[in-house]
Amino acid sequence: MSYLKLILKNPFRNKTRGALAIVGIAIGIMVIVALGMVTGGLKMSTTSTLKAGAAEINVMQTGAGGMSSGRIDESRVSDLKNISGVKETAGLLRATNTSTSGSGVTSDSNGGSAGAGFGGLSITGMDPDKLSLAGIENVTGSVYSDGSENQVIIGKTASTNLNKSVGDTINLFGKDFTVTGVFETGSFLTDGGVFMSLNTLQNLTSNSNSVSTIAVKINEDANTTEVSKAIETAYPNELSTTSAEALAGRMNNALSTIDAATWAISILAIVIGGVGVINTMIMSVFERTREIGVLKAVGWKERRILGMILGESVVLTLIAAVVGTIVAVVGVVVLLSFSFGGTIQPSFAPEIFVEAFVVAFAVGIIGGLYPAYRASRLSPTEALRYE
Repeated sequence: MSYLKLILKNPFRNKTRGALAIVGIAIGIMVIVALGMVTGGLKMSTTSTLKAGAAEINVMQTGAGGMSSGRIDESRVSDLKNISGVKETAGLLRATNTSTSGSGVTSDSNGGSAGAGFGGLSITGMDPDKLSLAGIENVTGSVYSDGSENQVIIGKTASTNLNKSVGDTINLFGKDFTVTGVFETGSFLTDGGVFMSLNTLQNLTSNSNSVSTIAVKINEDANTTEVSKAIETAYPNELSTTSAEALAGRMNNALSTIDAATWAISILAIVIGGVGVINTMIMSVFERTREIGVLKAVGWKERRILGMILGESVVLTLIAAVVGTIVAVVGVVVLLSFSFGGTIQPSFAPEIFVEAFVVAFAVGIIGGLYPAYRASRLSPTEALRYE
C-alpha cells in the first residue's frame, strides 16, 4: 500500500470514532457556509437598490417609524422639484394587503387562498411613468394604465409565491385586480410586492392627497448630501431624508454584525469539533503504537510518521468540510424557498466555500499536531513492547 493510500485509509479503521469527529467539524463548517450564503444574498439585494435609474433620496415624514408609517401631503411631491439639484420626484404610498381572505392573504383565481409570504403582501401605489425611480425598468407584459382601478404589476418573487402571471386575477383589499405585468429589480423587498396606480391605492386605503414617501432623483452634477440637507432645511420638522446608499450601508453594517456573530458561533463549534479530532487522533496513535514502532524499526523517519498522522487528521476535517458544505447548501436553499417564500436569494460566492475549507484545513493541522508529534517521538523498542 502506498503512503497516500495509507493516509486515506487509516482514519476509518474505527468508523464510529471517525464519523463522530467528522460530524463535530461539519457542524461548524455548516454554520459558516449557511450564514455566509444568507448574509451574502442580503448584501447582493441591498446593492441592487443602487441602480442607475432609481432615486438616490427617499423623503419621509419627520419622526415616522418607517417608510410606510408616515404620511406626507401630496403637494410636496411637486414642491420638492423647486429644490436646487432635484431632477425628478415621485410620490409613493405603501400599504399591506388586507383582503377579504384576511390580512396578508390573497385569493387565487379559483377562489382559494394563497399565503402572501413573510410579513404580508406589500402594496405600493405609484404613477406608472415614475416606476423607474423605484428601480422598476423591465416589465414582462405591460405596466398598468395611469388611473386604472383594476390593474397591477407584480414582483417576480410574489408572482412565484402566489402562482400569478400576466392575465391572472388577484384579490387585494377585497377587490379583484388584473395582473398586467411581472417585474424584477433584484431587491428582495421590492420583488416581493405589488405596484398599482397611486390614485387607486389612495382610494382603497382612504389616504387621499397623501403619500408615504417621496422618491427624489437628483441631477448628475448634484451632491446627494447637499440636496438632502436642502430638503430638510426647506421643510424643518416636517420632512426627513435618507439616501439609498446610506440605507444600503446601514443594512450592510447590520449584516456585518451578523457575520461577527456567525464567526463567534462557528469558532465555538469548531473548537468543540477540534477537540473531537484531537481525541480521535490520540486514540488512533495509542491503538497503533506497535504498528508505528514497526514502521520506525524498518526505517521510517520521524517526519514521515508526523506527516502521516497530520495527513490523517486533515483527511477527516476536509471530509467534514464537504459534508458540512453540502448540508448547508441544501438546507439554505430549502429554507429560503419555503420559509421565506424565495424573497431572499442565497449567495454562492466562491469565497464562502474557500473560507470553509481553509478553516477545516487549519483545524486538521492544529488538531493533529500534538498526536502527530507524540507518534513521531515514540521509541521503536518501547513501541514494539507495547500491548
